[in-house]
Amino acid sequence: MNDLTEEQAAEALQAAAAVLLTTGAKTAAAAAPAPDETWPLPGGTAWVYYGEGNQGLVRPVLMADGFNTGPSDLDLSWEHLNRRGYPLLDELRRRRRDVVLIGYDERSASILDNARVATAAVHRALAERLGGERLVVGGFSMGGLVTRYALARLETERIDHQTGVYFSWDSPHTGAWIPLALQAFAHYIRKLDDRFSRQINSPAAQQLLWRHLSHWEDKPGPSPLRTDFLDRLGEVGNWPQLPRLLALANGPGNGCGNGIRPGVEAVVGKGLAVSGTDLRTQSEGDERLVAKLRVVTVPTREVRTSGLPDIDGAPGGTLEGFGVLADALNKLAPVLGFAVENPIREHCFVPAVSAVAAREPSSHGDLYLPIDELAPEESALDDFVLASRNEEHTLITEELSGWLLDRLP
Repeated sequence: MNDLTEEQAAEALQAAAAVLLTTGAKTAAAAAPAPDETWPLPGGTAWVYYGEGNQGLVRPVLMADGFNTGPSDLDLSWEHLNRRGYPLLDELRRRRRDVVLIGYDERSASILDNARVATAAVHRALAERLGGERLVVGGFSMGGLVTRYALARLETERIDHQTGVYFSWDSPHTGAWIPLALQAFAHYIRKLDDRFSRQINSPAAQQLLWRHLSHWEDKPGPSPLRTDFLDRLGEVGNWPQLPRLLALANGPGNGCGNGIRPGVEAVVGKGLAVSGTDLRTQSEGDERLVAKLRVVTVPTREVRTSGLPDIDGAPGGTLEGFGVLADALNKLAPVLGFAVENPIREHCFVPAVSAVAAREPSSHGDLYLPIDELAPEESALDDFVLASRNEEHTLITEELSGWLLDRLP
């Protein structure tokens, strides 16, 4: 088919599942067990599971959801935290700890808005708690930033959150990364299907990403929403001061990257509708080609960057961003001409230096820093652990879970 119109392309793309960059399972193998309690919260919901032998909330562990589009999904949260890897929730409950899963009405809403959900969950947990056990409060990916801000703000308001331990699991404390090639492609197809672009331009995505594009022709930089969020964090002291601060990273601390080379093809258009499209991994230097863009239209546009590091191959938690896009395009009917090749599926999403708040991901030297050799005072955290290898972002492993469980009071 060599005469596909923009109207036909738009109809095909909009009829297909949205291209959404997420980690973990897309569907749950089974429903989550029924919670012992469900707490409606302003802007969200918390699902409560008592620890073994507990008749109420005795030793609460509050865990905030991460980034996605749409409302939090209990079944998917349970799948990710308890079935895909190590059964963390089962083990917490076996140790007589109560699990409180904090979800949001909209996961892509501002981190500041969803911090209100976490704050409400803390207040409810304190009201429901039997006895005086201090809370454990944290989250996965964005959830670590949501709870970091929530606890710090409570302290500035002189409200006792009674939290003994704060933890973050592969949270982008100094920024997350979506390849600029993917961001540019999302915006380039906006007039055909704007769902991918809306995810990239959602408030939470703009606050999380170290470098952001709001339009494919823009120069990459920190979003004003990110700058504002960092300012708001600074206003509450950047970190909560009262609990012990722990962090877990799905990347290694030895400075070894994931093997993805800079400046190479990751998604290459083969069908007639996308012939000429070439999305590449990020490379260092000036005027580096990161994308050639063509979808139905005749001209092929180029996107070039300057002054950015080779971040796709950096140590850290990975995301199959290139693979998610390629799979979505290849699922469209072959006659439409959207077929692509996908030599590289994943990229670094949360650099290890970001997950343990050691450096900004601003240079090759910072990204590939051997964190294991750093002095403890080079991070704001009290303690952290890094995986023994590069892993999928927020993968729940026995290695990391055991470390966290051993450090809970």
